[in-house]
Amino acid sequence: MTEPKRTFALGAYLTGSATNGDAWRAPGEDVDADITFARYRDYVDLLEQGRFDSIFLYDNVLPVPDPAAVADTPALPRWDTFTLLAALAVTSRHIGLIGTASTSFNEPYNIARRVASLDRLSGGRAGWNVVTATGGGENFNLPRHPDHADRYERAHEFVDVVTGLWDSIAPGALLRDKRSGRWLDPALVRPLNHKGRFFSVAGPLNAPPPVQRRPVLAQAGASGPGRDLAARIGEVIYTAEYDPAAGRAYRADVLDRAARHGRGEAHLRILPGLAPFVGESDDDARAKFETYLRYLDHGDSLRGLSAYASLGVDLSAWPRDRPIELGEVAETNSHKSRQSLIVDWIRRDRPTPRDVLRHFTRGGHRIIVGTAREIADDIEGWYRTGAADGFNIMFTSAPDGIRDFVRLAVPELQRRGLLRTDYTGRTLRENLGLPDPATP
Repeated sequence: MTEPKRTFALGAYLTGSATNGDAWRAPGEDVDADITFARYRDYVDLLEQGRFDSIFLYDNVLPVPDPAAVADTPALPRWDTFTLLAALAVTSRHIGLIGTASTSFNEPYNIARRVASLDRLSGGRAGWNVVTATGGGENFNLPRHPDHADRYERAHEFVDVVTGLWDSIAPGALLRDKRSGRWLDPALVRPLNHKGRFFSVAGPLNAPPPVQRRPVLAQAGASGPGRDLAARIGEVIYTAEYDPAAGRAYRADVLDRAARHGRGEAHLRILPGLAPFVGESDDDARAKFETYLRYLDHGDSLRGLSAYASLGVDLSAWPRDRPIELGEVAETNSHKSRQSLIVDWIRRDRPTPRDVLRHFTRGGHRIIVGTAREIADDIEGWYRTGAADGFNIMFTSAPDGIRDFVRLAVPELQRRGLLRTDYTGRTLRENLGLPDPATP
């Protein structure tokens, strides 16, 4: 195989809640990470030992009309994303800190300040996962959730305002000169004066200038409008492809769309989600996976996936060993891409509900079980054939799942020349090998 010509990226998905896995009743699984900061501090310490590029903190603001629906799953509560990341910024040294914030339920000025402050606090390691929110309007004075197309149109303008605010104070503007009495150079401060369909924002931004000038933008668009947004503004792009051919097609499509905006391979890192069970041997890996399945609430997981993918059928009520049959599936207003992915897989492979649990997490991400060598073979195959630029690891347990991957899989990835043996950059952007988009 030829040497890779682009930077391999490795991210880690963390929920921000009490546990990182759905099998929360398993022995050794943390169940108090929502109230014990030391848990997340230790997770990140392990990930830095594994030379991960970044952590990605998931978030949502969904209403819970029936508390009985979440009585058996750790859906409530979770940390406020940027509060937790601010704490992690001062207990970690190298890893990137990517937090989720919705363009549907925030204002650009608030997000620009929050992310810029995190970037300064962390020494240049902040990122913002741009989402349009698939639900939650009931918590923000909205009678119904905004339509998919409107959410994405607002998101484009939202990001333009945020990046404009980050650029509103040029490098060198802050003089802090006691002798002259000049605090700043007004020629290097630019009011934004943005007026658009959704926002009217004067600026400039009154936050510490980001170390990276522009913090890294992450995005998870996979529907048509989502891909357009990812191609235009995304630098780290999360996806859920489960087949290398589909991964190559997705990556090629996003790069084609990105080219229309003057962006290319150097500007994007596409990271499918991957849930690994890694063991010292095949038997060890299988035993870990079977433990996960034994403690997993099968009904809740199947209901969760059914709802997440808007299948129109509750898989938890389907006979466990009978192939799933889907009729006409109404197009969703939430996770359009995940719906399409899962529906296509079910119609192609005719799986049973038991098969679903062995192939996907409740969020629709691919499960893989094997030794470090087998896991690395899979990761390297996707990367070398252009199906991915790396992976976002969806740990199904913590701390053991994180510890296993760092102890077993990371050295194998390093031996193959994929993963760094030490951090070389100072900022997240540098470690990802991403150019500065603010540079003319």
